[in-house]
Amino acid sequence: MTSFNAKPEHGVVWITGASSGIGRALALEMARRGYTVAATARDHDRLVELQEEAGALKGAIHVLDGDVTERQDMERVIASIEYEHGRIALAVFNAGIFEMAKPGVELRRAFEKSIAVNLTGVVNCLVPALRHMQTYSHGQIAFMGSAAGYAGLPGSAAYGATKAALINMAQSLALDLEGSGIFVQLINPGFVETPMTASMRTLAAGRITAEEAARRIADGLQGHAFEIAFPRRQAFAAKLLGILPYALYFPLLRWLRGKSVARQPKSVESTLHAAE
Repeated sequence: MTSFNAKPEHGVVWITGASSGIGRALALEMARRGYTVAATARDHDRLVELQEEAGALKGAIHVLDGDVTERQDMERVIASIEYEHGRIALAVFNAGIFEMAKPGVELRRAFEKSIAVNLTGVVNCLVPALRHMQTYSHGQIAFMGSAAGYAGLPGSAAYGATKAALINMAQSLALDLEGSGIFVQLINPGFVETPMTASMRTLAAGRITAEEAARRIADGLQGHAFEIAFPRRQAFAAKLLGILPYALYFPLLRWLRGKSVARQPKSVESTLHAAE
């Protein structure tokens, strides 16, 4: 597999969904390591705060308002980055949302919003970014998947489906882009403490902070492995779920769900999910 690892001298690191959670922490971590970061999100005020916080770091963070669900907006963002700050050497497609999807909620809304941001939003970024990288014959692309994409989890039909699709997309593109100079990676976090997971009930032990997640991702982006998965125990457990025969899989998930309900306040919703 072709392994191009972007270094600060190669160009800009573009991170979507960078106003909070893992995206924000990763932007700061990459700037701390000397990279020039272009941070995109819809929340202008939080982007400005992010840029100000990075003022004393070795690298720099430049912010651009942008909505990944708008295809032309992402074309504009990429053109602006390359015109003002230089070529994009590494793109991290991090923007994502979690929408509860189970009986009793607006299922159509949950699926439509999840697909628009988590899947179509990635495609809206990927297509122009890949086109630009191909003109330079090198680049690095990282998809933010999730341990929830390995197997179906209660309440996660919309979120998990989009993350499973991203896992498949990354696997396929890693093969299709071999020999092109463009290195594809997949990031699959387990449970990370972010604003998106703040109200979630979880079965997960060993949860980590967004800052620790960012350090692990940054290390992985400088390595040669296709997948960056963490924490290891959660990643292993989630992958194991995905290969269990259904005769074991469904009873185990029912037992875990019942255990979670018994231990947690009923006012708080659902189970183990990853976070951007």
